[in-house]
This record gives sequence, C-alpha cells and structure tokens, in this order.
Amino acid sequence: MEAYAIIETGGKQYLVKAGDKVPVELLGTEAGKEIAIDSVLAVSDGKDLAIGAPFVKGAAVTATVEKHFRGPKLVSFYKRRRKGSAKKIGHRQEQTLLKIVKVA
Repeated sequence: MEAYAIIETGGKQYLVKAGDKVPVELLGTEAGKEIAIDSVLAVSDGKDLAIGAPFVKGAAVTATVEKHFRGPKLVSFYKRRRKGSAKKIGHRQEQTLLKIVKVA
C-alpha cells in the first residue's frame, strides 16, 4: 500500500496520494508555485497510520498549483406549489487544481 494523507483546505477534507490531481477551493497562490499544506488530519506511510488531534505534528503535503479555473455550473431551483412562484439560480465556484508532489 502506498503513502496517503487526509488534508483539510477550504473547509473540506481530501484524501490524497503522490501524483494525484485534486480540485480544491480557490487559493491565493500563482499557478506554477509549490505550496506546503500543513493541516494534515491523518497520514500513512503504507504501514503505520498517524491520526492527529486535530492535526498531525510535523506532517506536511507538498503540492504544485497547476491552474485556477471555474467549476461546473450548479443550479438551484425553488418552486412554491400552487403559488405560481419559482426561482432559478446558477452558480460557478472558483477552484484551484493541485498536483500532489510529496506526502510526508
């Protein structure tokens, strides 16, 4: 089994391995830059699992910012029955694509 980690960014949790490409909430980092994510909730080297309370001390995940993009359009539709009232709202979330380089 290969090394993996569970990281937290943008209020969400992601299970990542080296080589993965993960879309996350928009980060204020330029494309092409390397970042270190130190909010690691759990990390495994393939044999042992370390679980943090809430974060694992000394653990970090290194990732490269590939690009910034807009996610798919999400549509919310509200209808009030028998009232002749309906509301349609569309939304596209700004996201960042991360390529995981190293889990340590």
